[in-house]
Amino acid sequence: MSGAPPRTLLLWCPDWPVLAAEIVDGVPATGPVAVLHANRVVACSERARAEGVRRGLRKREAQGRCPQLTVVEYDPGRDARAFEPVVAAVEELVAGVEVVRPGACAVAARGPGRYLGGEEAAAERIIEHVAQSCLVESQVGIADGVFAAGLAARAGRVVAPGGTPEFLAGLPVEALGRSALADLLRRLGVRTLGDFAALPAGDVLARFGFDGALAHRLAAGRDHRPLAVRQPPADLTVTAQHDDPIDRVDAAAFVARALAEQLHERLAGHGLACTRLGIEAVTEHGQELHRVWRHDGLLTAAAIADRVRWQLDGWLSGSNGRAGARPARPTAGIIRLRLIPDGVIAQAGLQAGLWGETGEERERAHRALSRVQGILGPEAVVTAVLGGGRSPADQVRLVPWGDERLPARPGPAPLPGGPVTSGADRAVGAGRPADRGAGAVPPWPGRLPAPAPAVVLPSPLAATVHDAAGEPVVISARLVVSAPPVRLVVGTGQPAEIVGWAGPWPVDERWWAPVEARRRARFQVSLADGAALLLAVEAGQWLVEAIYD
Repeated sequence: MSGAPPRTLLLWCPDWPVLAAEIVDGVPATGPVAVLHANRVVACSERARAEGVRRGLRKREAQGRCPQLTVVEYDPGRDARAFEPVVAAVEELVAGVEVVRPGACAVAARGPGRYLGGEEAAAERIIEHVAQSCLVESQVGIADGVFAAGLAARAGRVVAPGGTPEFLAGLPVEALGRSALADLLRRLGVRTLGDFAALPAGDVLARFGFDGALAHRLAAGRDHRPLAVRQPPADLTVTAQHDDPIDRVDAAAFVARALAEQLHERLAGHGLACTRLGIEAVTEHGQELHRVWRHDGLLTAAAIADRVRWQLDGWLSGSNGRAGARPARPTAGIIRLRLIPDGVIAQAGLQAGLWGETGEERERAHRALSRVQGILGPEAVVTAVLGGGRSPADQVRLVPWGDERLPARPGPAPLPGGPVTSGADRAVGAGRPADRGAGAVPPWPGRLPAPAPAVVLPSPLAATVHDAAGEPVVISARLVVSAPPVRLVVGTGQPAEIVGWAGPWPVDERWWAPVEARRRARFQVSLADGAALLLAVEAGQWLVEAIYD
């Protein structure tokens, strides 16, 4: 489709995870509060920011900057449940509200702009109504398309019709919300959305795949909704009838997962994927509930199940928000639940990636792995995510299949030399500091040089190393090796001859905290039988940490 995206009004509640923690759990948002996910700050209060707390900080660093910091675990279900009163308040003034995510909802700007006296007047009226009804501060942005309206809301701006590409052009590529893509674009010299939008669309699709093509459309000010060139057939809607009314959140979550799998399989059978989901529920007393959820990417079966569960949780819990006025809990349990794929895009015409990112095999594998998780639990299927760290065991994190693949620590590119001296932890050894360009992630001090070992042992194996005279090889406090290592014995095995070695590469971690302090030195050794091992010396004990291929 051609033409500009429709004018969109988006309401955004700053620091919503913090406000949700106050609404649901009573955590005072006026104090220093940080919401953590995977041991990193994902949201913080204004008071915490004044103390130096920022998104992306590790828990210990955030607490070091603000000792009085209150830490709250990230809970998307809590965020969605607390946001339901806000959506209900917006819906009292305008129709057709779409929930983008907990803390943000969007609506077509044309209707409110006409009957509320213009776009700016509509924005002020909605903000005032939400503040009076829910005691929640919010900001509104209006632009062409949901993506641009979300960025305009953060600045509290109304972008003139047709001015969205110019508004987006000067923003950094991080505004896309895709950290991996933004990092790659910066390394390629593409730093703003305008630079990214200027690239040929065909080249972007070939290089970055389908998700990169969607991001390219957003950067150019063309919302990806126009890609839905066909209306969803009526038979794509899935419905579940229940003789016993559902009035508990755990029962609703079970129903949501089964219905989400059914909808995803039906869409896949038609070569479609869902970007906007309508959720309808009917109670035993005939009360009808309806909500629309929107997603910037493609809604997988797990993502559909999460949104249905969050919405049912918001309805069944009857959270009253700050004002305590609405929405009320349904007077009876739910007897009918319906999922409507309100926004779909065709996938049949997509070019498969080099490794089959959008191919049929990947979809079949995803459905099979999701089914295994449904039988054995989420932890039954995991995938490895590379990140930062000094030892091989620190650089790999196992994430359940379908969850967001975020590293536990920021991971820079491998260094050309070896461990370096840098940062708060002391690391001494061969190597040199890496060149740091604009936006580069600082290297981990003491990081192992490339190549990475092929096998990382879950528990290091005890070993002994001897010199040519048969004496144990020891490392002094000044990192002096008593003699060249000649023979290695792992556990109670047979001695193996060492034909080559490199090191030591010592690391002195957390030396400022005696209880957590750890000091060790690592060696790489080659054996006569062709094997290569990573050894470590800690507290006088030799250990085998990993095996090279």
